[in-house]
Amino acid sequence: MSTRLILLRGINVGGRNKVPMADLRKCLEGLGFSRVSTYIASGNAILDSDQPAEEIQARIEGALPECFQLDSELIKVLALTHGQLQAIVDNRPDGFGEQPQKYHSDAIFLMGISPAQAMSAFDPREGVDCVWPGDGVVYSQRLSAMRTKSRLSKVLSTPVYKSMTIRSWSTTMSLLELVANEDPSS
Repeated sequence: MSTRLILLRGINVGGRNKVPMADLRKCLEGLGFSRVSTYIASGNAILDSDQPAEEIQARIEGALPECFQLDSELIKVLALTHGQLQAIVDNRPDGFGEQPQKYHSDAIFLMGISPAQAMSAFDPREGVDCVWPGDGVVYSQRLSAMRTKSRLSKVLSTPVYKSMTIRSWSTTMSLLELVANEDPSS
């Protein structure tokens, strides 16, 4: 068994696709996953499974519309190992996420698209936004004092956005700590 971080895209956003975390845990346990836990209501779960990531993702994506009333076009699932999440954190740009009082920093996790495809959706505003491609992720940072001038929200209207899910850097770091604590191999 290995511990996986499950990122769900398209639930509990703007009052749409409401999924209570206790019900999500029951749904995932009903699929046979063990040691299921959730973290905040933005679609983060940790579980143990001996299945490959692609199978976990497909099973959860198939089950969510059966367990909940959802607009299934918005739903996507990403399953990451502790090592994959650790690599995303370790390979971030120098200084990324280290000045939360000055910058809003996000990890934009990619779901079945390449960093090059994802980067085509970004049009960073000079002096406000910075974006960097990574392995399975785009790192996005915007100057807090000018966040209303950020162009990050324009990405939300692009077709490629359906293959991304965003987590704040603070949430990403908390998820890493939770996964590390749950992963028996770490």
